[in-house]
Amino acid sequence: MAKAAVKLRAKEKNGVIDIKCLLNHPMETGLRKDKKSGNTIPAHFIQNIVAEKNGKAFLHADVNSTVSKNPYLRIQVEGGKGDEIKVTWTDSKGKSGSGAKKSK
Repeated sequence: MAKAAVKLRAKEKNGVIDIKCLLNHPMETGLRKDKKSGNTIPAHFIQNIVAEKNGKAFLHADVNSTVSKNPYLRIQVEGGKGDEIKVTWTDSKGKSGSGAKKSK
C-alpha cells in the first residue's frame, strides 16, 4: 500500500485547532549525485503548501529545495471540533498531494 501524501492530525483545545502534518515527499535538491551512476539526481521538491479550514485557505507557504525529506509542519488556527482541515502541497514537477481530517 502506498503512503498517504499527507498524514494529518487535528485536535481542538480552548478554541484553537492544533494541526500536525507529515508531508510524504522525497525533496531532492538537484545537487545530489546518484551513488551508482554518478549522475546528478534531478530537482524534485515541494514548492507550495496550502492549509484550509472548512474550505477557506488560512495558510499559503512557498517553500524550496532546502526543506528536508518528508517535511513535518505544526500549525495552529482558531476553530472548533468538527472543523474540516485540509493540507495540500504542489511540487516542482506539477504533482500534488493532500490530506483532510475533521478536528477532534
